[in-house]
Amino acid sequence: MKLDTDKIIATSADGIGWLTFNQPEKRNAMSLEMWQGTADALDAFAADPEVRVVVMQGAGGKAFVSGADISQFETSRNNAQAAEEYARISSGARQRLKSLEKPLIAMIRGYCLGGGLAVAMSADFRIASEDSQFGIPAARMGLVYGYDGIKALVDLVGPGVAKQILYTGRRYPAADALRMGLIEEVVPAERLEATVRAYADEIAANAPLSIRGSKLIIRQITGRDSELDFAAMDALADEAFDSADYREGRTAFMAKRPPVFTGT
Repeated sequence: MKLDTDKIIATSADGIGWLTFNQPEKRNAMSLEMWQGTADALDAFAADPEVRVVVMQGAGGKAFVSGADISQFETSRNNAQAAEEYARISSGARQRLKSLEKPLIAMIRGYCLGGGLAVAMSADFRIASEDSQFGIPAARMGLVYGYDGIKALVDLVGPGVAKQILYTGRRYPAADALRMGLIEEVVPAERLEATVRAYADEIAANAPLSIRGSKLIIRQITGRDSELDFAAMDALADEAFDSADYREGRTAFMAKRPPVFTGT
C-alpha cells in the first residue's frame, strides 16, 4: 500500500504500516491538511488486513511533530468559533488515532511538543532517540488543553507530573521523559529505526486477535469517563481561546518575544 500527500506519507510492507509526518521545513508542525491526511492513512491501514502494526514517525530527523502549525492560527484558530472548526477537522484524525484497533508505535526523534506530544501519547507505546525533546507549551500560549490530551498525559505520568509539565511549559530531554513515564524506551539515534522495526516485526508475527483483544481490554480498563462534565471542560477551553492572553501568546510567539499575560 502507498498513500502519499505532500505532507503525509503512508506506506506498508512486511506487515508494518509506516505513517510519516512530512513537513520538515516546519519541524513537522501539524497543519489542517496533515490532520486530514493522517485520518485517510489510518483508515487505509485499518482496512488493510496485511497491516498488523502501524509506526508513526517524523521526516527530516529533527522532529517527530513540533506541535500545531502556528502559521495557520491567525486564520484557523484565532477565536473560539474558528478553533471549533479547526477541532472538527482535526478531531476525525484524533479519533482514528484513539480508536485504531491495531498496535500503534510512535518512533520519536527530535522535537515532540504540544500537539505532537498528544499525537505520540495516542500510540500504544513510544520509543525515542537520546536527542529528543518533550513538552507542552500551552501555558506559554494562553491555551487550555482538552480532556483527551490531559487525560492521556495523566494516565501516563500521574497528576503531579502532569501538572508540572502543564504549569511550567518546560521542554524535557529524553532521559527526563523516560523517568517521568512519557516514553517507554530511549536509544541512541543511530539505533532508533532498528529498535522500532524489531518491535514491529515481533508484533506483526504474533496473533492479531490476541493483540486486538489485549488492546481493547486495556482501553476499557483505562477508560472510566462516563460521569465527567465534558461541557464544563469544553467551556474552559473556549474561554481560553477567546481571551486576550491567547491573542498575546500568539502575537508573542510569532514575534519571538516573551509574552506578557494579564489573566484576561
